[in-house]
Amino acid sequence: MMPASPNRRDWLRSFGLGFGGIALADIVARDAAAGAADDVALPAGSHGGVLDGFHVPPRAKRVIYLFQSGGPSQLDLFDHKPLLGEKDGEQLPDSVRGGQRLTGMSGNQSSIPLAASPYAFARHGDSGAWVSELLPHTAAIADKLCFVRSMYTESINHGPGVTFMQSGSQIPGRPSIGAWLDYGLGTVQDDLPSFVVLITKNKGGQPLMSHLWGAGFLPTKHQAVRFRSGADPVLYVSNPPGVSAANRRQVLDGLRDLHEHEFATTPDAEIQARIANYEMAFRMQSSVPDVTNLADEPEHVLDMYGPDARDPGTFAANCLLARRLAERGVRFIQLYHQDWDHHGGLKKGIVSECRQTDQPAAALVQDLAQRGMLDDTLVVWGGEFGRTNYCQGLYKPGQEFGRDHHPRCFTVWMAGGGIRPGTTYGETCEFGYNIVRDGVHVHDFHATMLHLLGIDHERLTYKFQGRRYRLTDVHGRVVEGILA
Repeated sequence: MMPASPNRRDWLRSFGLGFGGIALADIVARDAAAGAADDVALPAGSHGGVLDGFHVPPRAKRVIYLFQSGGPSQLDLFDHKPLLGEKDGEQLPDSVRGGQRLTGMSGNQSSIPLAASPYAFARHGDSGAWVSELLPHTAAIADKLCFVRSMYTESINHGPGVTFMQSGSQIPGRPSIGAWLDYGLGTVQDDLPSFVVLITKNKGGQPLMSHLWGAGFLPTKHQAVRFRSGADPVLYVSNPPGVSAANRRQVLDGLRDLHEHEFATTPDAEIQARIANYEMAFRMQSSVPDVTNLADEPEHVLDMYGPDARDPGTFAANCLLARRLAERGVRFIQLYHQDWDHHGGLKKGIVSECRQTDQPAAALVQDLAQRGMLDDTLVVWGGEFGRTNYCQGLYKPGQEFGRDHHPRCFTVWMAGGGIRPGTTYGETCEFGYNIVRDGVHVHDFHATMLHLLGIDHERLTYKFQGRRYRLTDVHGRVVEGILA
């Protein structure tokens, strides 16, 4: 007797179970592999993170990221192109542009004239790194730095570009780098947040939105705490007039009881995050005044950072504060410095920004080194994209001019924390327009940063709306060529 043919319902049931078995086998295999690889213990006292151990031996304990918002011109700072001097004022060849889209600010120009840098370049240190005359202090520490001249990004405008560099996505709503680290590794101290943001005061340029240091879809306790200049470095932490520390403690105890009662009936992670934030704020009432008070800094240290170091909220003062935060166990310290967006008036603008940032950034590296902290502190300097090799608008050689946005290639430098010092990585074409060797995508940059902190970028994930997200999305590779 012939067996009965399966009906459609039986076939779909067996087909679905087959897929379910495949998925289950994959999940079990990945979990087993992850458990086998987590064999590097986290530091004693670490708590609050989801990782039980490092995926790889960490080279860095912390990051200080000096973000230069607006897109510094790599052609006037780090990427020396003598050919632009020879062809100053000539048209950008179509063969070099390669049909790349331009912004609306220069895309309709009838003329695309090449613009030479008005600044002299020289080689510095045993490494022979090319650095502009605008950055004498950076040039003096060239052998401690790794210049990555082949960075590239997908965004051509500031909002998406800065968001991409900070969160791995051009669309706001994803967790920032520091939030990912806090989620994965937690903290090693109780009285300061593990993620702090500092912004240079009184700066123009493109606006900086709080989503750049936000937690995205992670619990809000992982977002940064912003420190400001002034009497109250962290808003609403100090007690108002007439409220004592004992009164504040009593109020917080009552709030905690109410939140815990609410959590018992509505187990929402944000309720626990709210409790944690209130408790951290209370502890910061004593720790924040201590870390922000520079009175115990010797005069020679203040002098090293420059004259602005005594003015709270300047880039120099923030660099010094970043070192103090790093000493106290803060894992990710993000400095933002605006106003590098020089579509016009570049010669005046870039001189001003370099004057504000060159000495403090170099001093930070030197200060960390002399304290024995540079080896396990990763310092990063860079913006969201570069600038064009041609002039935006009319161009008259020798006169003031501007450069448009350029995502195809730009330069960042890195130091300490497992980075190979005295290195120049990557190469752009003789026009400074395209990468010809060792391109580094933003996701590669993030993957390398996480690797130096002991994290496999493919394995630090968070499930949101049915999908597992990560900082590097579905791309990224560790750039082995810049590792020590």
